[in-house]
Amino acid sequence: MQPIGPLMHEHRLIERMVALITKQAEAIQRGVEPDTEFIGGAVEFFRVYADRCHHGKEEELLFKELSSKNLSPELSEIMSELIQEHKQGRIMVGSLNKANQNHVMQGADHGEVVRLLTELASFYPKHIEKEDKHFFFPVMEYFTREEMDRMLKEFEEFDQQMIHSLFRQKVESWEVAS
Repeated sequence: MQPIGPLMHEHRLIERMVALITKQAEAIQRGVEPDTEFIGGAVEFFRVYADRCHHGKEEELLFKELSSKNLSPELSEIMSELIQEHKQGRIMVGSLNKANQNHVMQGADHGEVVRLLTELASFYPKHIEKEDKHFFFPVMEYFTREEMDRMLKEFEEFDQQMIHSLFRQKVESWEVAS
């Protein structure tokens, strides 16, 4: 199996979440009160799963490995764009979190929440398409079978470490708060 398999599998789950935030934005536009609990969960999903887990593997493992390869100028440019898009996604998710909190705390206008949900729902499919169709398959030609196998193992270890780190941090923050 190529290392892109797990990454593309993760894309499918992100796409399912995009469909859910699209439905939420449409419901709010029809006059339904924002589901602030769902939106908070969506923020957590994008921060933990899409960014720390998925983008983390790309940036810390795949892109790091690719930086030692003599990539074509086109693929180097796409990789730079993907890194910038990851940063852009983090900013959008942070803004959504703030807008959702403002709505909860101050009953602020939910137009900003809708705008940010819609922006994220537009952003992720384009980002995923770029990775799936224009980057992942071409860059696999730069790896040997042994490098691919090692990277798959590193992906698995990354996931295990991330989940333990995440919940260790949560417990530690709750301990400080109590």
